[in-house]
Order: sequence, then structure tokens, then C-alpha cells
Amino acid sequence: MKKISLLLLLLISAGCYSQIKGTVTDDKGNPLAFVNIFEENTYNGTTTNEKGKFTLNVKNENPIIIFQYLGYKTVKKAITKNQFAESLSITLAEENITLKEVVINPKDNPANEIIRNAIKNKKENSEKTARFKSDFYSRGIIRLKDAPKTIMGQKFDFFDEILDSTRSGIIYLSETVSKITFQKPDKMKEVIVASKVSGKDNGFSFNNAASVNFDFYENYLPFEINVVSPIADNAFNYYKYKFEGSFFTENRQQINKIKVIPRRETEPVMEGYIYIVDDSYAIYATDLSIKGNQMQSPAIDNLTLKQSYSYNSNNKIWVKNTQTLDFIAGLLSIKVNGRFTYVYSNFEFEKQFEKKTFTNEILSFQENANKKEDTFWNTIRPVPLTEEESTDYTKKDILQTKKKSKVYLDSIDAKHNKFKVMDVLSSYSYKNSFKKWSIDYDGPLTSISFNTVQGYRINAGLSYTKRDEDKRTYTRISSKFDYGFSEEKIRATANYTHKFNNTNNSLLTFNGGSSASQFNGSNPISNIVNTVSTLFFKNNFMKLYEKNFVSGFFGREVVNGIYMNINAEYSERKPLYNITEYTVIKSDDLYTSNNPLSPTDETSAAISKHNLVKTNIAMRFNFGQKYITRPDGKYNIPNDDYPSLSLGYEKTFAATDKNYEYDFVAARVNYDVTLGNKGTLQMAFKAGKFFNDDNISFVDYKHFNGNQTHIGQSESYTNVFNLLPYYAASTNDSYSETHIEHNDKGFFMNKIPLLKLLQSQLVLGFHNLAIPDRKPYQEFSVGLDNLGFGKFRLFRVDYVRSYQNGYQGDGVIFGLKFLNVLE
Repeated sequence: MKKISLLLLLLISAGCYSQIKGTVTDDKGNPLAFVNIFEENTYNGTTTNEKGKFTLNVKNENPIIIFQYLGYKTVKKAITKNQFAESLSITLAEENITLKEVVINPKDNPANEIIRNAIKNKKENSEKTARFKSDFYSRGIIRLKDAPKTIMGQKFDFFDEILDSTRSGIIYLSETVSKITFQKPDKMKEVIVASKVSGKDNGFSFNNAASVNFDFYENYLPFEINVVSPIADNAFNYYKYKFEGSFFTENRQQINKIKVIPRRETEPVMEGYIYIVDDSYAIYATDLSIKGNQMQSPAIDNLTLKQSYSYNSNNKIWVKNTQTLDFIAGLLSIKVNGRFTYVYSNFEFEKQFEKKTFTNEILSFQENANKKEDTFWNTIRPVPLTEEESTDYTKKDILQTKKKSKVYLDSIDAKHNKFKVMDVLSSYSYKNSFKKWSIDYDGPLTSISFNTVQGYRINAGLSYTKRDEDKRTYTRISSKFDYGFSEEKIRATANYTHKFNNTNNSLLTFNGGSSASQFNGSNPISNIVNTVSTLFFKNNFMKLYEKNFVSGFFGREVVNGIYMNINAEYSERKPLYNITEYTVIKSDDLYTSNNPLSPTDETSAAISKHNLVKTNIAMRFNFGQKYITRPDGKYNIPNDDYPSLSLGYEKTFAATDKNYEYDFVAARVNYDVTLGNKGTLQMAFKAGKFFNDDNISFVDYKHFNGNQTHIGQSESYTNVFNLLPYYAASTNDSYSETHIEHNDKGFFMNKIPLLKLLQSQLVLGFHNLAIPDRKPYQEFSVGLDNLGFGKFRLFRVDYVRSYQNGYQGDGVIFGLKFLNVLE
């Protein structure tokens, strides 16, 4: 039955389309890649692959095919039925680009006048393609070249089975065919009809149209940061232009070739060529490149974006029908390069769409999209595979079958599971890949820290994990052991976590055990920073109490954009005291006590021993959230046009003393705004209020994320006060916080002589804290982010001034982002 259905499908396809194929070369016989090929006066087109090969499903019996390539004369060829079975050989000759075709005011650079007209007419040209439906094809290939055998002393053998003798080869290859509905600037609906990933039988590629919507008619192109278009409204502030000449298309339209030159190499701008149609000033093609540091993607060395547009004389619209992204990247001696090819065809332009055409779901997959046979791909694929790509599909299909066998997986596990004596101190993992479970051990060697309550402290952990990779779910059971040498006490915790699905991300966890915990549950000071601060500067800012507890948590997305979780915990809290005065650097200074309320009193404690039950419920609203629906789950995409809102309610009961019981409500708003090419503005507003709270435990106060170490670890500082003592403002009443930070993403710094060589980002910050019976606390800061060397930009420096009823103090915060990895 399946064979009959497939035969019928092929017969129907044959009735609708006839396929032509061939090769495009220059007059020296060299194959030409990325040649724009389309049926005259239609939007049915394709492009050549890296070897100059092409296939095109034509609709007309005697089509006229246009072969269009930058730098070469356009060829128009009439095809007869008899040629459908032949392999065509098309030769393109170099274009004669002349300077005398355009005569403009000699007092002005002729290119400037053309660009001014392109900017003046871009709204009209953009509106012509503002709403459409089309077919979309994408193919991505990434190659690893000259892979090292080791990186920083560690084996790099992840790709060994697919690399050749030079340690080079394809590490990623995928294709998708989809139907898209689009309305400018960013409304998208895409349905994946077919999807294929080399070496992956689930075949669910992440290639999609929304992520590569580079529209030069818009002011900015959405890379890692917004890149200024060569025909943006403010383009002359960023680019210079040179008129290289003009040529004529097959329908006698004059095309002007304009060289695009950045004014400053450090800014997010491109260089290369843009081709503008005379009279209409529409875009004919682009061939533009940008360096990784210019778009703040340091791992990328260079990226080239090429687009070709085709013209339909029936409706007089130029429309983008092919696009490629070529890149070269590298990091830690790993070198990769790749190309992503995109073909748009069969456009249908609409005056308007029905109201419910676009929803928050921007991409979905048709049933069995990943099960298409080779016969389907051979008839629908607009860009033929190269021999290298065909070989890769075959090779990895065989390898995948091999990799799924128990014999193979057991042999890999046997190699991986070898135990070494030093693993007792470092780490060890035992895998059963066939049954998809693993046991992991984390040794104490990398977890050594110090605090004045426990002295030198080590951790060791053991966990069991069972995964379902197809559904992206897992179950984990783990335990962690903590030993303080001065305290001479071992504490242990246990955890059970189960992720039910990858659609609403339902997650259940249970925890229990004993721990030395910070009074501020947000853990504002990390173990590594506290260790250095204590041992070398005798500043023991970390304040601890003992918590013996059991807790449960369940969270899930209720509907798109609304996430809810509930948590319940029973705990016994006990005071802890300083035990050791040890320090590496001898000093007459004394450690402060472990009581944050009385730093000089070593005999008193901030809390008395007590028990209670704490419950809370929280909801997060991500307004306007978009999402992708795949067979293996739902993937959420934040909508930058809207803020996110979090609400929470907390209640305690069954306490040792009724005075410890309270009610608490809190709210938080986060809003990140992209300001064109002028950077990002991050804002966080928090507020809360306690009720029935007169004598609650200090543990349950609202503690604010201060910083007395002058070390920052986070990407941004919208959740911390940089100079505020950790527990100076803790409250059991009401409070409000404001955190605002603007990162210019280089907008100002890229224009300042000498300083622009740092490739840094200017960061301005403001923080405000208000609680009853206390003057508002404020901080103002100015800093430089994205500091570092080469491709490693892991540092940040800020100067901060604090005020509370007048000037309080100042200081420098050194941002060390790599510490997050070490924790």
C-alpha cells in the first residue's frame, strides 16, 4: 500500500512539474556556485550548489530560464520538452561593467546619489513584498578542519569517527522544506513539510525561515547585535560608497554596482557590494561581509551574506529568491567553516491576511516530516547535493545504525568507563548508553572552599540519571556530601528530579537533608569568592545557619507564556558560630562574627533553633511569547516587545512559635529593550510586602543581593547592589527595588580614538532600594564590558558611587564572568 501511495504521489508530481538539471560554469570551465536560476516572469527558482550543479522543477511546457550571477552576464535560455531529460551545460561570461552608463552631478559622488534614492524609495520597495506566502528550502553544512587531538590537555575525540586522515570532515548537514506565510516586519508562520539531518533518524532540523530573515530594506540586520544596513536611514553615518559601474539585465534594466565601505572598522557594519536597480532603486543583489568582532560574536572570524533577487515583469516586483550565509569560525585551535543556503520560491503576494493568520506558534512540523524517502527529496530538493554531501548522508546513516547497536555502545562504554585511581579525587562517570543511564561521581578535588564556620570544606556527589533523548525527558537521583574539617561534621543532601515532558516542561523535585546555608537563599557570595576574600583579606562575608529539611517542588507551563510552580518545605533551623580564625595572610584584624545582625558579638546568634513549614506559589507571565512546536517538544522564544511579570505568595505555618508565621506577597517585572544599534536597556523592578510578621526569623526576612567583595560574576548587574553590605537593609516589612542598566554594545566606544581598539562596551547603571524607616539607597555606575584578549571577552570593570541621604562611598567592581564556570 505504501508503494502504491508513493507511486501515485510521484505521478501527481510529474503532472505538475517537469525537472530540468545541469551545470553552470564560467568560460574557463570552472563551476559557479550560488547562481540565481529562475523561470522567467515567475517566482519559481533555485540556485547552484558548490559544484555548479542545479535542478529546477518547471511549471511551463516550454519555459524560459534565467541564469543570473553577480559579475557575469545574465543568460536567458528557452527550454523545450526534449531537453527535460538532458543535462544542460550553461556557460556564463564575465559582465562588462561600465562607468559611462550613469551620469550624475559631478560635484557629488555618484554612488551617494544612488544610495540616497535607494533610501528614499526603500519604503515603497519594501511594501511590495510586505505580505506573502512562499515555499522555502534551507540546507546547512558545517565542516571541521584540521581538528586537534587534544585541547588544553584533554582529548578531543568527539568527532573521530567521521573525520578523515587530516582530521577534517562534515560535522553537521541538514535540510528542510517548508511553507511560510510572512508579514513584515516579523510576523511568521512556517510549517515544515520535510526535514532531514545527517546521522539523526529523528531528522528534526532547527533550520527555519524566521531566524534568517535578513531584510536590507530595514534599518538593521538581526545578528548577535543589530548591524546597520547599507541603506538604513542613517547609513551615511556608518558607510562610504563608491560607484563601480553599471550593466544591463536581460530585460534592459540598468543595475548599479556600489561598493560599500565602513567608515569605522570597529562598528557593526558590513563591507562588500550592493547592487541597485536604476529608476526603481530596488535591491538587485547583495554581497556583503562582516567580521565576528564587529557583530560581537568573537568565535566567528568572518561571515558573508549574499542575496539575489528576481524580477517578474507581470507585477514589476523584485523579490529575494536565494540567500547564502558563509562563515569561518574558530576557538581554542578548533577551526570550522560552513554555508547555509536558502531558496524562496512560488510567491503569492497578499494585500492583507485574515486576523487569525498569525499566532504565537511561528513554526510547526507536519506529521512524518522526518520520514520522507530519498525519492521525495530527489524530486523536491531545489539545490542538488554535492558528492561530498551525498556521501555524508550515506556514511552517517550506516554509522548511526552501527551506533545504536548494543555491541557498539558497550564497546564505547567499556573504553569510557575505565576507572583510574585519581578519579577518586576528581570525577568519574559510568555509562550504559544502550539503556540510556549513567552514574556520575563528583570528587572533592575541584570543590575545596573555606569559611569561618566549617573551615576548609569539601564536597562529593553521586548521581544516577536515566534519559529519554527522543522525548528530551529525564529522571535523576542524586546525593551530595559536605564535610567541614574545622567543624568536623559531615552533612548530606539528597535530590530526586523528574522531567515529565518537553512540551510544558513539567518538573517534579524532592529534596532533603542537612546543609550549611546562607541566610540569603539567593547565595549572593559564591564559595570561590568567599574563600579568597576570607583567606587572603580576612573578610568573612558569608553568613551561615544550619538547615535540616525536606521539600517538594512542581512546576509547569500552564498555557503558552504562563508558568506556575508550587513549593513546600519543612525545615529545622539552627544557629552556627565561627569555629576557626585561620587565614593565609597574617593580619591583626579579627573576623566578624557569623551573626549578620551583630558582627562583633561572637556569642550571640541571629536566630534561635526553630521549626516551620513554608509554602509558596509563583506565576510568571511572558507576554507575547512565541514558540516553535516540534515532535520532540515545545521551544519558547521570548518576545522583546513585552516585559515579563512574576507574582508570588508565600505562607508559613506549623512553626515552633506562632510568631515565626507570616504571609508574604511579591512581584517582579523584567523588561529588556533593544535600542536599534544603540545598545540594550535592561530593567528590573521588584516589590514585596510582609503581613503578620512582627517577630519572624531573620532567615525569612527579605535579603537583598549586596556585594562587598568588589567582584562581579554575572553578565549584567540588574539583580544586585554593587556596594551594599549583604544584610544591612534586610527587612520584614515592605520594599521596592529598581535596577536599570544600559549597555551601548559599542555604539559610543567604537567612535572614540584609541579606546575603540579595546572593542569594549560602555555600561551605565542605576540601582535604587526603598524600605520603611530608612532613606532610599541608590547607586550610580559607569563601566566597560566585553574586555579581554583575542576571542576571550570575559571581563568587565565598573566604577560605582553610592548614596543614602547623601554620598556614602565609591568603589570599583571587577567583573570576572569565568567564575560562573568554576563554581
